[in-house]
Amino acid sequence: MRTAVAENQKISIQERPQPQLSDFGNYGAIVKVLGCGLCGSDIVKFLHDPSEKVLGHEVVGEIVDLRPKFMSKFKIGDKVVLGHHVPCMKCDYCDNKNYSMCRQFKETNIRPGGFAEYIYVSPLHLKNTVFKVPSNLDDMEISFMEPLACCIRAVERADVKKGSTSLVIGLGSIGLLMGQAVKAFKCDVIGCDLIEERVALANNLNFDASIKFEDNDTTAAKIKEMTCDLGADIIFMTSGSDKAIEFALKSVRDGGTILVFSSVPNDTAGYTNNDIYYRELKILGSYSPSPADLALAHKLLAKKKVVVKYLSTAYPLEELAEAIQDTMSNKTLKAYIKIDKNNKE
Repeated sequence: MRTAVAENQKISIQERPQPQLSDFGNYGAIVKVLGCGLCGSDIVKFLHDPSEKVLGHEVVGEIVDLRPKFMSKFKIGDKVVLGHHVPCMKCDYCDNKNYSMCRQFKETNIRPGGFAEYIYVSPLHLKNTVFKVPSNLDDMEISFMEPLACCIRAVERADVKKGSTSLVIGLGSIGLLMGQAVKAFKCDVIGCDLIEERVALANNLNFDASIKFEDNDTTAAKIKEMTCDLGADIIFMTSGSDKAIEFALKSVRDGGTILVFSSVPNDTAGYTNNDIYYRELKILGSYSPSPADLALAHKLLAKKKVVVKYLSTAYPLEELAEAIQDTMSNKTLKAYIKIDKNNKE
């Protein structure tokens, strides 16, 4: 099967053996991958992990083999979308809703990865994190289920309250999803980005307001102006720039929350201790979703409560390297890699 292999910041298309259920004890499913979204975490691994790997986890595909058939809610031929990690729901981490810290969560994954023609999906995945594709969504739209679920998880961790005001810093695909997830929880949302086209897009996606970033002081003053001189109740940092930290501190209200939803390249970047202490700020991180978050994301997309129709650009598998470069240079907001050459969606 055609497989995009990443190694030493290069992508090569190689022929690899197609996974068979007999390789996995004749349990689970083989899914023919129709397409797979390119996640920011894929790009981080591409840049910083030189080892050989197959990236991709935002998979839409078709079940082509399934065993044992009588134990599954799916059948051969079903078109599905999936999440790639499964928490055990029994350990101390899961009991405290830290699902992405669960050992089973970290050990479960699809094999070999979404940028291949076929993948193996375990019975655990089939039971907990695999969903049928709604008939009213195309493949590219439903591929946003897992990243939207990540945003839902962040909104839940930030403990968003109805009527509060959130600020999303960074209006890439995740920022635009985050803002819509916030709206789904009945919270006002302001978006902010350096790129005017993204600011305009946010305004068309049900954000209450969206502004272009100028500099920390000027833009933070505008946020204060929009929030009765208080600042945002909650900041969602979806920008990968360490400069966003200072802006977040200037824009959050005293007693407010900053939710970190991105890694930054500078290991020394951080939050000033005295800001956190004297202003009673809450700093949180959020990483990956639970099965319940995936289910809610699936529901919101199916009901068109979150709009993703024009956020992706399609690339064939052979142009994965170009898709990565286009995403890094902001030429593309979000890349969707079409694996099946015959699939028209």
